[in-house]
Amino acid sequence: MGFLELFLVAVGLSMDAFAVSICKGLSVRRLEVRHSLLAGLYFGGFQALMPVLGWLLGYRFEGLITNVDHWIAFILLAFIGGGMIRESFDRAEELNDDFGVKTMLLLAVATSIDALAVGITFAFLSVPILPAAALIGLITCLLSALGIHVGHAFGERYKAGAERAGGVILILIGLKILLEHLGILKL
Repeated sequence: MGFLELFLVAVGLSMDAFAVSICKGLSVRRLEVRHSLLAGLYFGGFQALMPVLGWLLGYRFEGLITNVDHWIAFILLAFIGGGMIRESFDRAEELNDDFGVKTMLLLAVATSIDALAVGITFAFLSVPILPAAALIGLITCLLSALGIHVGHAFGERYKAGAERAGGVILILIGLKILLEHLGILKL
């Protein structure tokens, strides 16, 4: 997996956290620097941690599923991407202006579950996990901090589009992995 693909995976994974950050930005009456810092650190930290945990799980069981790893990568990424697209059409999200540890921890875990699955995929594809996790965490941190400001400034208008874009990116990367391993696409 090249840098561009990894960058696109990182952007795709960060879209859930970006969308939640937009909602958090919508909920604050008076925007403070700490709001952006908290969102960036929580979401970026968990988005960096979860692929490492997934990679460790995938690496442990790699020998059992090497012949089908490309199908697993495709299915996981398509499932995650499809879920993001489906969620982008759900308008029943509540605004919550709480930036406390309990709230942020729950949101960070919820938005990083897909990164766990991607980490499993990375193990099958022999992606070096530490640089990959660092890039995912950094991009998520920056986009989450930005999301707070976007939400505060522009409102609900861009949340769904960002989530849809992230879902499409993940599905396309999964399809590319599958087509490469099947010999249909040669890059």
